[in-house]
This record gives sequence, structure tokens and C-alpha cells, in this order.
Amino acid sequence: MKQSLFRPGAVWMTLCGLLQLLFAGSAQAHTAGPAGAQPLDGERGGRRVLLVHGIYNSGKRMRTMRRLLEAHGWQVYAISLRPNDASISFEVMARQLDAFVTANVPSGEKFDLVGFSMGGLVCRYYIQKMGGYRRVRHFVTLSTPNHGTLWAWLSGREGVKEMRPGSPMLDDLNGDVSKLVPLDYTSIYTPLDLTIVPPSSSRMQVARNVVSWVPLHALMIYMPGPIHAVEQALE
Repeated sequence: MKQSLFRPGAVWMTLCGLLQLLFAGSAQAHTAGPAGAQPLDGERGGRRVLLVHGIYNSGKRMRTMRRLLEAHGWQVYAISLRPNDASISFEVMARQLDAFVTANVPSGEKFDLVGFSMGGLVCRYYIQKMGGYRRVRHFVTLSTPNHGTLWAWLSGREGVKEMRPGSPMLDDLNGDVSKLVPLDYTSIYTPLDLTIVPPSSSRMQVARNVVSWVPLHALMIYMPGPIHAVEQALE
């Protein structure tokens, strides 16, 4: 029997969730174009880590996490998906990720993958549907709607519809998680998240689920707690 993850929310949750969406989407959506990356300038000999941003964001939004990981010896890249407003499908976004990996990570070399929010689902599509499980060593998601978010019902954009609870895309991914089992997979989330509704949507049976008490969805990539949790997961 399929257990429901969703419970009705109160009006105050709706208002707070809208505020979080506005905060998370303060960056303008990019127009369509090739995916870009910002490699760091620190140590280049460390293990490679690729960061994948969330909706309305770009690789620049991952700067705080990039700098911390670089300071500890990782060689870090941050892809910028375009467009970044989930107006395209996860398959198309995952193709950008696949192309970036092919262009930047030597063939046969494994790397670590970190995805925030929507970016976590892009990573999962790449891992599960495009053979990424052969390349990824450690996989970390932060506040990713693995089972969807109720807010996705407010938009008709293609990628947003795929984040609706019970969407064909999510059912496909969650119906076959065998590719995730061999990975060192950690899902970090906050129970206070009002953008991923309910917050328990981030939990995965095949992951190490880590709670970080962060007050806003968008702060998951800025505050010390979740960033430290990412570092521990990669180590």
C-alpha cells in the first residue's frame, strides 16, 4: 500500500511558503542556452565535486558551499542550468548535466555530486536514467522534493509539473531506485521547510537521511549546519 506523505496545511503555512518561494526565486530566470560552470581557483588536486543548483538559481548561488569545500581540498565545479525556471523537462536538464560531466570530468574518473532542491532531482535523473551511477561516488541532496511538493500544482511549466506528487516522472524514479543503492547517498533536509511540502518528501529509504534545523528552504545552501553536513557526507 502506498503511504501518503501529505497532510493539509494551514493558512499561515501557505503564506510562509510563498515567502520562501519569493526568497528562493530572487534571482532572475536565465534564457535558454548552453549550461555553464564556475570552477574554483583553489587546490586542483583534490577529489572532484559537482554542485547542481535549484530553481531560479545558478551556479553562483552555490558560491558559499563551493568555497568551504575548496578550502578543504576538493576540486569543485558548479553548473548553471539554462533555463533555470523548470520550464523544460528533467530529462533535458539532466542532458545538460551529462554533457557537462563529459566535458569536465576525465573519462573513467569518479566524482561526487551535490544537488540542491530541484537540482537534486536533476542529479537523480542523470544517475538513474543516464548511467550516472557508473560515475558518481558520493551523492548528496539538500531539500530535494524526492516525492514531490504541493506547491508544484501552482504552475503549468513542464519541469514544475514533474515535481507534483505522483507525477509520472517521480513515479518512474521512485519505482526504480536500484541505481542509487550502491552509491553513498545522503539526503539532508529541514523539517521547517515550507517550500518542499511536506518536508518529509526529501526522505529516501535508500539514503542516509540527515535533519538540519534551518528556518528557510533557500538557506540550506548558506548556513553552516547543512554545509557541514554536506562536507561530512562527502568525507
